[in-house]
Amino acid sequence: MISSEQFLTSVFWAQELPGEEQERARRGIALRNLDVGASLIHRGDRVDSWIGVVSGLLKLGSITDSGKAVSYVGLPPSCWFGEGSLLKDEPRQYDVVALRRTQVALLNRATFFWLFENSVAFNRLLVRLFNERLGQFIALVEHDRTLDSTGKVARSLAWLFNPVISPFLGKHIDISQEEIGLLAGVSRPVANRTLQELERAGLLRNEGGGVTILDLGKLRRYGE
Repeated sequence: MISSEQFLTSVFWAQELPGEEQERARRGIALRNLDVGASLIHRGDRVDSWIGVVSGLLKLGSITDSGKAVSYVGLPPSCWFGEGSLLKDEPRQYDVVALRRTQVALLNRATFFWLFENSVAFNRLLVRLFNERLGQFIALVEHDRTLDSTGKVARSLAWLFNPVISPFLGKHIDISQEEIGLLAGVSRPVANRTLQELERAGLLRNEGGGVTILDLGKLRRYGE
């Protein structure tokens, strides 16, 4: 079970709940550690938890019938996901893999549905997340068809810093060029080149083992 202190400091939506609901949610959360490359979820798995990233970095993607790995989005610290699969009670449609050592919080199914059925604050949270994810995935289809490599890297980074989905992230993330390439679907050398372009444009600061965002608005609109 997650401690009260860690619950309030690492679960962004905890502070939105009344005290009784906070405690109910906290008691329903377990922590799990993942090594680099470990699979948290395989496509087709039945999911029994709502999942939050406490630390580290996950990648949501899939493998095509021809064996090609396709990346859709990165899941950084404070990001929670998988509510749709729980509500629809259907197998997961994507794979989720740890790009680095990662700790996740798992809110069990029973507690999730208790909050869903009893908490106004929790339902408002889910509506915000659904709305934000819908816009994100619609944009993903458009960007994949229209943007060059620099644009794809820019948007992939900007999505990590979404203030609704990952509000605790701030302006910096520890992430390697290889990890950026995996999220954007480009090679590490291409990621390196595009990061230099974005840095010269004043949108971010490339710090080797991490990235600091200087202008999130322009990064999100890069390539338009």
